[in-house]
Order: sequence, then structure tokens, then C-alpha cells
Amino acid sequence: MNKYDDFKWIGSQETFIDTPNLVRIHSLSLGRFGGHSSAGQAKNEDGCLIWCDEKEDWEFVILLDAHHSAESAQLILDEFEKEKSTIKNVLSEPIRGAFKKLEQTVLQLFHSEEFIASCQQVTGETACLIVFRKDQYVWWFSVGDCVFYLFHKELAALGQFAVNQRQFYEWIGRVNTFEQEVPCYSVGIRELRTGENRLFLTTDGLLECPNEPYAHPIHIYNSFVNSKNDTTAMLSMLKVIQHNHVKDSTTMVTWKINNNKEAAQPSL
Repeated sequence: MNKYDDFKWIGSQETFIDTPNLVRIHSLSLGRFGGHSSAGQAKNEDGCLIWCDEKEDWEFVILLDAHHSAESAQLILDEFEKEKSTIKNVLSEPIRGAFKKLEQTVLQLFHSEEFIASCQQVTGETACLIVFRKDQYVWWFSVGDCVFYLFHKELAALGQFAVNQRQFYEWIGRVNTFEQEVPCYSVGIRELRTGENRLFLTTDGLLECPNEPYAHPIHIYNSFVNSKNDTTAMLSMLKVIQHNHVKDSTTMVTWKINNNKEAAQPSL
């Protein structure tokens, strides 16, 4: 596997059709499969951006799933790259204010007249999932149907896996929620549990694969529980969807956080 520092990828540049691919970016694993050409796949419209700062202990990930073309995903990646210095300064701020300021920064970007005008020039639109982990907390922002799971044995025992819910008919691009009178999006902050937490983001190709091997998140969770490391688990999932002749492209990002701080517990 190759290793990268800051990372940006768009499916129109490298499709991975018929070719499972896995790379490491610091402590994160990125899995990609562009779909089966035999099932009719001819393009990959996913996208991904990953920034990390191991010294300051944070990860910032954007996952995109566009349709009609990858232009809307490319636009978002370009906008964040353009504002990279400003956003990284926010990510490096003390945790008490970093999450609120990041939300304000993201909304300002998506609400800007320049960005909205650019959206009208692209073909198609994209789902957009943003996840930022710092210390024992994780912030997320979602438009559309990409999914963010938080896996931990305590949560799994209670049947809790998903952080956000897939929202259909929400996009950014030619059809743009930020052009509506009231934009629609989901946002939140979660505390990590004590011990090993796994963050897992995916586009919907994994969930809508024929025969539905990963339609329920327990099967994704078990893939990691039953594998010796991230590489084995991710490659196994990519091979399963390849074997099932999935057409839609799949992009997955995962990493582990060992939280040694006490998480909230109910009073006795």
C-alpha cells in the first residue's frame, strides 16, 4: 500500500473499475472499488479528501458520492483545498471552540455567492459527508446519503452503529440544498466511548451491493472484529462486493481511536 500525507482523490481521474484498491493515509485506510464493467459501470463519481495532524491529534475527512458526473464532487474538493489554510487553523484551535467554528466555516463556504454560482455551472450534484475527530469527540456534517458509523463494543451490544441517517433527495451541486430558502443538512457531535472506537465512512455502493452482504451494519462491524487488522477487513469487503458484481462505485474510509478517557455513564 502507498502512504500519503494530505490526500485528495476524485473518481473521474482514477476510476478503479474492476480493480479493488486500498491505501493508507497516516492511520486511516481508504478502500475503493469503481464497480464492475460487466454490470454496466463505465465511470466513478466518488471523491475523498483526508487531512491529518498526528501531533495535534485530529483527522478531517470528506466523502463524496456524485451522479451524472464527478464535477460537483470536484468542485467541493477544490473549494476546501482553496480554504485549506483557514480550515486547518480552525481544526488546530482548542477543542472547546473548534467544532462550533468549523460548522460556521463550512456553512459560510457552502452559502457563499461564489460557491452557489459555481454549483450552477456543473453537471449533476453530490452527497457530501464531512467528519472531524479531535480528542475524544467527533463532529460530522452530512448532506445526502453517505453513511458514518461509530463501532464500539458497548454500542454494538445495544444495537447502535450509525451516527447519521441516509437522507435521500439532498445534494450539493446543480440541484443544491444551499439554494433553498432553508437549507437541509444534518450535523452533530458525538463522544467516543472509553477504549477502542472505530470510525467508518462509506458511500452507498457498499450498502446496495447485490445480495446485500453489508446492508446491515452488524456485518461491517463483524468484518473488523473477525479480521486481524484493517487491511484484511477492508480487502475482504472489497472482494465480497466485487464477487457480487456490484455496479455502483464504493469508497470507504476507516480508522481506530483508542480513547483512554472516561466516557459518560448513567448515574447509579
